Amino acid sequence: MTETEHEFDEPMTVGQVAQRLGITRRTLHHYDEIGLVTPSVRSHAGYRLYTDGDLTRLQHVVVYRRLGFGLEEIADLLDRPDGLVEHLHRQRASVMSRLDELRGLVTALDHALENAMTDTPMTDDEKRELFGDALGEEYVAEAEQRWGDTDAWAQSRRRTAGFTKADWERIKAEGDAVNAEFARLLAAGAPVDSDEAAAAAEAHRRSIESHFDCTHEMQAQIASMYVGDPRFTAQYEAIAPGLAQYVYDAVRANAERHRT
Repeated sequence: MTETEHEFDEPMTVGQVAQRLGITRRTLHHYDEIGLVTPSVRSHAGYRLYTDGDLTRLQHVVVYRRLGFGLEEIADLLDRPDGLVEHLHRQRASVMSRLDELRGLVTALDHALENAMTDTPMTDDEKRELFGDALGEEYVAEAEQRWGDTDAWAQSRRRTAGFTKADWERIKAEGDAVNAEFARLLAAGAPVDSDEAAAAAEAHRRSIESHFDCTHEMQAQIASMYVGDPRFTAQYEAIAPGLAQYVYDAVRANAERHRT
């Protein structure tokens, strides 16, 4: 056998698994508590140990989480009578679909970069290519109907009027980074009122301020659409199941912090 095949021959402690696979102890304990990945044996001292089979299951969980599957969905997949080959085929198909999406995004970013070098303002079609439906005419019309008579709307129109493709690319990257951090906190089980969640909520508010000055109360109103409008909810759920509610709750909790 190869060195890799012998890698997990000896049962491993929680700390060893956390270090080897880059997973927090808190996440491992959570997986144990919900029965997703439970160490099969104990040491003479009573410590829980992960066997080869436990680690194989855990590795599948890690891959499925990176692909955006929810924990309940992963449990259902792993408890089916599928073999290793079936799981790997499923994971490969999911990765390939993501690659297709990323290739399209790379093409959009390449176009944005070309125009950014000449400071050419981004067209509406190019915005939709980069952001998807989030900047579609329907959303813009609804936003104008809701906030068109506010100072924030006027400020947003003034600020974004001269945005180049480089500006929109930066905003998109910042938004993706914020969402990725929220998804990481959700996966790690971080409470919505934790310091980490508050920091993510502040990053979210700063990303909004690229358009207009945004108070914590206004941010909470915007975040309410993530759970109140199925279209916004779907966008967040596509990143990670439960993310829309998590972002909303974290933003609300951070707003409460700043009321005191």
